[in-house]
Amino acid sequence: MTSLAQHFTGLRCPPLSTSRLSNRPSLLSSPKPRKLPFVVSAVAISNAQTKERQKLKQLFEEAYERCRTAPMEGVAFTLDDFHSALDKYDFNSEIGTTVKGTVFMTDANGALVDITAKSSAYLPVQEACIHKIKHVEEAGIVPGLTEEFVIIGENEADDSLVLSLRAIQYDLAWERCSQLQAEDVIVKGKVVGANKGGVVALVEGLRGFVPFSQISSKSTAEELLDKELPLKFVDVDEEQSRLVLSNRKAMADSQAQLGIGSVVIGTVQSLKPYGAFIDIGGINGLLHVSQISHDRVSDIATVLQPGDILKVMILSHDRERGRVSLSTKKLEPTPGDMIRNPKLVFEKAEDMAQTFRQRIAQAEAMARADMLRFQPESGLSLSSDGILGPLTSDMPAEGLDLSYVPTAED
Repeated sequence: MTSLAQHFTGLRCPPLSTSRLSNRPSLLSSPKPRKLPFVVSAVAISNAQTKERQKLKQLFEEAYERCRTAPMEGVAFTLDDFHSALDKYDFNSEIGTTVKGTVFMTDANGALVDITAKSSAYLPVQEACIHKIKHVEEAGIVPGLTEEFVIIGENEADDSLVLSLRAIQYDLAWERCSQLQAEDVIVKGKVVGANKGGVVALVEGLRGFVPFSQISSKSTAEELLDKELPLKFVDVDEEQSRLVLSNRKAMADSQAQLGIGSVVIGTVQSLKPYGAFIDIGGINGLLHVSQISHDRVSDIATVLQPGDILKVMILSHDRERGRVSLSTKKLEPTPGDMIRNPKLVFEKAEDMAQTFRQRIAQAEAMARADMLRFQPESGLSLSSDGILGPLTSDMPAEGLDLSYVPTAED
């Protein structure tokens, strides 16, 4: 040991740096605790969630207790209100019941309607209008339309209801026809068919029957097809679905006012190279180009246009052929006024017509009768004043043959 100590005696060691010692951790000193930020945050969130769960649990427990002990406390909607709401939206779904609905979709075959039922209802295109249409929009049935419908059936496939507007329109049409009959007015009907007993004309959407004995002209059914006739009601029977009309009665009432030389108001319907056709209360009269003015009219369109309303004088009326001749030429105070100042012609029309009637009445009554080609069998006669007598509107003595009357509803 003495020799070993002597051996190391000559060695020198550098002094230890205090900084190096201070930087080294002491093996005997206790380590400092490390910070754990994630653990602290997780604990905080966990505590917040726990408090929230406890709060919700308390709310649920309080709510449960209120429902168990006082379920209606603080509720404004009572049980009676609930039943009232059910009654408000409940309706009778039996056939024939009228319901209110709103169209929300259309297609080629009809329209879907919301009637606040368990399922939507359907309006077929054939039930959308009293007239024949190809698409419901032709009858104004579009999404958003609110209307009253009548239930006519049920679709077994999906238990949806089948609706109709056509049935409601038929009821209204019968009411309208009854009203028009009571008022004894003249209506226009378009001839759409014929059978052995007469022709069928559409009036207010209903198919009315006009017996041949009640047609004033000698025209055939084919000639009358698609034409409009002035008509009066003879029989309106909704229960029997029977609508009978008369053209003879309508013409008789109109012709009662058509005395030769009388002034009537008409509307220009169309222009032809030879004259203008004028509608005078359901009767078409011809205003020949030679009877427009004393001055020559080279182009009728420079004097008249379709839709013009004017005063004309009756020159002649052939009942058998259904022709009425008219004149404005006879109403001119001065030749050419119809071209230069038609307003003056219409203002002086009655005075000029009175002068015309007096002159004719005092002159050749018989010659005038020959000139106008009045036939004794026509039923028309001239009085000493030159007035054409009215047609009779009496029914045949044996009554009307109603064996060919079709049903009014198509």
